[in-house]
Parts: sequence; structure tokens; C-alpha cells
Amino acid sequence: MIAVALALAVPPALTGAQVPAPQAAPAALGEEDAAAAAVAAERGKAGAADLTDPNSPPASLAPIPLALLVDLGSGQTLFSREPDRRFMPASITKVMTLYVAFELISRGQLNENQTFRMSEEAWKHWHGVGSTMFLDREHDVTVHDLLMGIANVSANDGCIVMAEGAAGSVPNWVALMNAEARRIGMTNSHYGTPNGWMDEGQTYVTPRDLATLAAAMIRRHPDLYSRYIGHQTSTWNGITQHNHDPILGKLEGADGIKTGFTNQAGYGFLGSAIRNGRRLVMVVAGADRPKDRARAAADLMDWGFAAFESRPLFAAGAQVGSAKVQDGAAGSVPLLAPTAYAATSPRGKREPVALRIVYDGPLPAPIRKGDAVASLEIKVGNGPAERIPLVAGADVAKAGTFRRLLNGLAGLVS
Repeated sequence: MIAVALALAVPPALTGAQVPAPQAAPAALGEEDAAAAAVAAERGKAGAADLTDPNSPPASLAPIPLALLVDLGSGQTLFSREPDRRFMPASITKVMTLYVAFELISRGQLNENQTFRMSEEAWKHWHGVGSTMFLDREHDVTVHDLLMGIANVSANDGCIVMAEGAAGSVPNWVALMNAEARRIGMTNSHYGTPNGWMDEGQTYVTPRDLATLAAAMIRRHPDLYSRYIGHQTSTWNGITQHNHDPILGKLEGADGIKTGFTNQAGYGFLGSAIRNGRRLVMVVAGADRPKDRARAAADLMDWGFAAFESRPLFAAGAQVGSAKVQDGAAGSVPLLAPTAYAATSPRGKREPVALRIVYDGPLPAPIRKGDAVASLEIKVGNGPAERIPLVAGADVAKAGTFRRLLNGLAGLVS
């Protein structure tokens, strides 16, 4: 492993105009929506609790068995409760189905305008089962509409049609899900279905792994994330349905990501919000009531923004450093921040920041521009060091014979 310390003057905390509060959501429908609306009304009437003390997480977290809050700009964990405990994600599983689709789109292996049609087998097993976008055997559906339905109305049928259409079968798609989970570092999770339907425990995740998934989706696919995640309604074939997200349209800056519920799993939520350039990702899981989930989610997110602040380190696309390359047409590759990076600390507390670039190197060629090849390690004060990805800023082809010979001679001299 190669580690390179960085000397950097950290600027003051972020300032600037706040992200405007979203407009109120459309009329809520169903138990989950009613609970979220009730919590929003109560919080508005009573005023938010004092959420400015970094040492006092919200009291509403008391009934929540699993919870995690991460600042995506620094990778720092602001709150955790049982972050590595496995649980059944229910419909939060669909975030991985969305991520796999985004990956295929970015590689040119899936097109948003492609159309699929529900198979006879899918119709037999999934028509009208659980949350649905009411796909049928008579109408083609575009990948775009499937993504909208999966992301915003939790379409079980949409996941199956996506899996069969894009991968040829549900098992093939599930294999892609698990391969991507391993690739992005979800070390304690496994998928058995595309949609989170009960599968005798084959599907499980942890709060930490879900935060890893959310971070990968947002960093690797920001345009697709903003295009498909966080719509308050979704319409297909003349049927409009509402998103059950408990903070969307009710909390400043909230823009997703996915709820989940089964009787076994309880009420869970993988959420995100951005304010003044800071993005937080949150997991709450195992709640007994939708109202508990909604209040804890809103309070935890507000606390994260109010009690902590960030000092910018690198703008999105900025070069952080470089890494040595082995057997490449170039001897090194620039390392870039894929999104804006910052150091997070309790509000008003100026703690020292130490930075290191860490990678297993020299990096073997070939290297593809945009691939995550190194990490930026951030340590604030006495807190734990956290690592966030750095990407290659250029393609580096494998060296020809003559170049490899020169590299070998240079290595002997050095």
C-alpha cells in the first residue's frame, strides 16, 4: 500500500445561500404517507427540537434499532447505531436494481428508450403483487418508465420486467446485483431478489453497506440520480401514484432515496438530502411504526445539518494528487475528486485536518479514466480516519515492449 500525506490549508466553513425548501407534497395516501404528513405537521406546529448539539442526537431515534448518518463530502460518520448488523431491506433492495441499471446505461449496455414487455411468467407471479406500476401483457414499457416506477412507486413488477428484459432472467440480474455489491465494497450484504420480496433470508444488508450503495450511486451517476430519484409522483398508462418517501417535499433539500416495509423487516428508509452544497446520507431501519420512521428520519437529517459543518477541501473534478503506474504508457496518473470533498466537524469547532492519498500500487495498466483507483483519507481532530474514493483523471494504456524496457531500466537506476 502506498500512502502520501497532503499538506493543505483548510478554508473556513461553507457559506452561501441555502437550498430553498421544497414545495409541499401532493395529498398523501395510505398509512405511510399519512404518518409522514402527520409528523411534518407536528414538527411545523411545535417547531423543530433543539438539534444543534453534536453530542445530543435526536430523542426520536430511541425506538429505532438501526441508524446511520454519513456526510458524503467527507465520508465521516456523524451517527451510528448497529451499522454492521444485518437486516432485511424489503423494498430498499430496489436501490441496487436501480444502481445496476444505471451502470448498464453508463456502459452503453442499456438504453433508456429501450422497450420491454411483461412475460407470461412475470404476469403470472407478479401482476398486482404488492406495490406495482400495473404493467400488463398488452403494452410495451420503456426503461425510462421502469426506472421511474421502481424508484418512486416501488414497482415490484417493474423490477422483474427490468431483470428479464435487460439480463435475460431474474437469476442473471440478481447475479449482476451481487457482483456490483462486491465491486463497490458492500462486504456484508447479499441479494436474492430484484425487488426485496420475502425470500427466506437470502436478501440482507447492513446500514453501512446501504450508505456505501447510496454514495456510489450519487458519485458515479449524479445525472441519472437526479433524473429518476425523488419524484413525488409517477405515472404510467394513465395511472398516477405517490411516492412514500417520508421526507421528500417535507424537509429542506430532501431528494430520496427509498423506503422499505414488510411485517418481518419493519419500516426502513435510505434517505439523502443536500443543503448549501453538503449532502448527507441516512439509514433508519427496523421501526415498528411508519410514524417513528418518519420522525426519526426528519430529526436525524436536520440534526446532521444543524450540529455539524463542513470546510471545503477539493471541488468536484479537482486534482488531489497522482499515483504511480506500473507497465503503463505513462508513469503516473492524476487522481481527481469525483465530487466536492470537505472536512466535517462539530459546528463552531475548528479541529485540525490531516489528509493522505492511499492506494495499492503502483497501479497496473491499463487504467480507465473515471475508475476509482485510490482513496483520500480524511482525519479530523481525534476522530477516526475515513476514506473516500479518488478516480483516475486520464486513460493510461498498457505500455509497449520498448516503453516497458525503459520503465524497467528506470526502476533499476532509481
